[in-house]
Parts: sequence; C-alpha cells; structure tokens
Amino acid sequence: MEGDGPPVNDCCTICHDNFDIPCQANCSHWFCGRCILQVWDHAAALQPCRCPLCRRPINLLIPTEASQQQRVNPEVANILGRLEMYNRRYGERASDFMQRLRDLPFLLRRLLNDLLDPHRSLPFVIKARIYLAVFFSAIYVLSPVDIIPEGVLGVIGLVDDLILVLICLVHVAALYRSVLVFRHGG
Repeated sequence: MEGDGPPVNDCCTICHDNFDIPCQANCSHWFCGRCILQVWDHAAALQPCRCPLCRRPINLLIPTEASQQQRVNPEVANILGRLEMYNRRYGERASDFMQRLRDLPFLLRRLLNDLLDPHRSLPFVIKARIYLAVFFSAIYVLSPVDIIPEGVLGVIGLVDDLILVLICLVHVAALYRSVLVFRHGG
C-alpha cells in the first residue's frame, strides 16, 4: 500500500542509515524501531520520548506491515514487542486538545489509507461510527438550520459549522487512534 513505509531514498535521522524495522511516530516522522527505542531508553524511560526532529511528544509508534511480517526473526520480534509495550503505555495518551489537533493530519491520512486499502479492514463498529459522524456533520453543515445563521451574520456564521467539523474530525481521529493502539499495542 502506498504510504505504508518511509519515503523512498530516505534514511533514519537518528542513525543516518537505511531504515531497519521502520516505524512512524504520531508526528509523521519515520525512524528505525531500534533507534527510537534507544532514544526512549536514554532520554525518558518513564514518559513518552520526544521526537528528535520536532520535539513533539511521541505517544504512538506504528511499524510497517513489512516489519510485522518479519516477526519470525527473534530480533525483529523483540523490537516489535517493545514497540507494542510503548504503544500500550502511551498510545491512548493525547495529553491535551492541542496535541490532538497536531495528531489530526497523521491519523486522518492513515485512516484514509486504511479505508481505501482492500486488504485492510477496520472493525465494523468503528467504521459505522466514523461514517455516522461524517454523515451527520455533513447534514448539519449543509442544512439551513444553524446555531449561528450565515444569513444574519455572514462569514461569522460559518464559525459553528467549522467548530462542528473540527469536533467531528477530532472524534474520528480518537476512534482511529484506539484502533491503532489495539492493532499495534499487542
């Protein structure tokens, strides 16, 4: 699937070598699984580590499907096990609303890839909740009934629509985060 791995001709920014067991952090940066776990071990073993590039707290590390398929190798299995432990410990943590907003592009991009990939499936309940949230948000935005009417206040009347869309996106991202934590948290 496109987008399931690090960018072509890129390397790990920690070891400056080709990716070994690549994983993507919630800030969208890619690292070797071993490298980012070493950063966590040496910098902040009792709390989520910070991205070496953007300094955002990393609370979710998603390995590639190709890495998951190499689990028969004991060394790979050990690193994937530690990544799962990390995700169980910090994956549900999105400390504040701003952190949730910063994670939106990462989570929505991965969700779109999951929805479009015929080889991947989301649980029916999660899919139904996502589609219902998007459907009812679209109905509200398109309906003439508004809390703040556009006809009276013009552009300012769009505020309630934008707030509702933002709340919907944060809700959908939170649902998908729980799927990722379940899928990659063991």
